[in-house]
Amino acid sequence: MPEVETWLIVSHAFNMDGRAASQVITDKIPHLIARGITPIVISAMTGKRDDVVEHHRLLPVSPAGLRFDLRHLVRQHVTGKTAYKLLSGLVSIPLLPFYMVERLVLPLEPQWSWFVPAYVKGARLIRKRGCKVIYSTGGAASAHLAAYLLARRFALPWVAEIHDPMVSRDSDGTRMRHRFAAWLERKICERADVAIWFVETAMERAVQRNPVLGSRGKVLSPGADRPNFGKIGYARGPHLAIGHFGMLAPTRNLDVFLQALGEVLRRRPELADVIRVELYGGGVDALSAKAIAALPSPDIVRSFGRLERDPDTGDSGRDRVLKRMQTVDALLLLHGTDAQCEEYIPSKLYEYLWAERPIIGLTWQNPHLDRILRENGHWTVPANDVHAITTVLEQLIARWQADDLKDSGMLSPFTVGAAVDQILRWVDEARCPARTRKEARR
Repeated sequence: MPEVETWLIVSHAFNMDGRAASQVITDKIPHLIARGITPIVISAMTGKRDDVVEHHRLLPVSPAGLRFDLRHLVRQHVTGKTAYKLLSGLVSIPLLPFYMVERLVLPLEPQWSWFVPAYVKGARLIRKRGCKVIYSTGGAASAHLAAYLLARRFALPWVAEIHDPMVSRDSDGTRMRHRFAAWLERKICERADVAIWFVETAMERAVQRNPVLGSRGKVLSPGADRPNFGKIGYARGPHLAIGHFGMLAPTRNLDVFLQALGEVLRRRPELADVIRVELYGGGVDALSAKAIAALPSPDIVRSFGRLERDPDTGDSGRDRVLKRMQTVDALLLLHGTDAQCEEYIPSKLYEYLWAERPIIGLTWQNPHLDRILRENGHWTVPANDVHAITTVLEQLIARWQADDLKDSGMLSPFTVGAAVDQILRWVDEARCPARTRKEARR
């Protein structure tokens, strides 16, 4: 690989705090730079402008996309609920008639039209800056569509990194959305020099649908670099604290976990004075709220929402989350129970591994995720099995009472630097032997 090489990175989500699709690519930037790559990033307007790399933020061209991005921008700059509703309404009203027509004629994801400005800007940058590789990632499918068109036009190597399954077995989207997703996946499999999935099952199913992909299909754990939080160290306290960090949703909720916890409390009511379930990162969804109310002692569940900067210590909300992640007695990882979970690993897992605390993983038909948890010494149980979760909770309680929940001392093997090194190796392999221009345009 040359000492300095420019890559065009096409990512709808970039520098967006709290978004997994953004974290996966934003965290790679310093590692790419350290390895002689000059990244030029094209993203949506919804992410903060980067101060380190050349970063072009673009608005989509369709009413649905404009409405989505503009409302998100308002949310970033307006904190009050009333002010947000007023301003977002003012933004949406002029677009509403055109938005309704678009949803009737083209019922695709709101960001579908972002590929148009991304393609135009990308073509200019390739001609002007001499980009050698196109790297699309995300999130929004429009990034991959723009990259496909650019790779075909300029006959450049293309790395396509697919986060969530594009073609899902139980997706509730429209028929047009399904057909578009299948078409785009087929184009990725036909043209991408390196096509990356994060879960083995996802890649295997893509190959089944598109055998032409062959050995160009890869599986990669995106990982997370060790957070810069120092090491506080765990010490057993007066309560057994089980921490969940991240958003709850109808498809990823506390219902089954709290059913199991309720069973434990009914057998041993005295544990209500000991156990605490702490929630960080968002509100409580309706199913979780119902499950909390059904507990013998609902007050054992404490919701702290999204942590903000501490004025006394100067710690950011992120700092506070990471510190608490290291000091709870156990970490709860919720996977969900829908078909998409078979091809999805929560990005929160990689941060959890760095915390060195025991993890209770409620997983769903995902051998890849189960293997990661077991090989690193953690619990994994089916997300819908109340009895199995009850057993794990009893084991956790026994270990806590015996003061046997020390830090694991295991450093996570899943780092961003390792992921970047692997991608660079795959790109080198794809270049040797190089494709002919005719083959690359196929």
